[in-house]
Amino acid sequence: MALAKLDVVVLDCPDPRALAGFYAAVLGGTVEGDGDWVDLKVPGGPSLAFQRASGFVPPEWPAADRSQQFHLDLAVEDLDTAEKGVLELGARPLDTEDRSRTFRVYADPAGHPFCLCAC
Repeated sequence: MALAKLDVVVLDCPDPRALAGFYAAVLGGTVEGDGDWVDLKVPGGPSLAFQRASGFVPPEWPAADRSQQFHLDLAVEDLDTAEKGVLELGARPLDTEDRSRTFRVYADPAGHPFCLCAC
């Protein structure tokens, strides 16, 4: 028997509304709230929340001294199409050179690593 149920994944960032908008453009869903806490209600999946963190320092990938701590894997039908879309939205590539793999690694506009994964 589980003791708890996953409610939401929360990402610290300097601008919660902007980062919620980035992920809404990538995943769909509805951005709710403003200020220091913003929610993204994702259709058919868990919600994401974005919390203002003063002095936020983005992780580096890969780096032992500024570990990513977690990342999101986002399933996509077409890696090239999804890559073009996330780059247009402000993501930056971290590890995309090996085009034979089934995943590519990016950083969102606040610096959190995420992967696009072929499904």
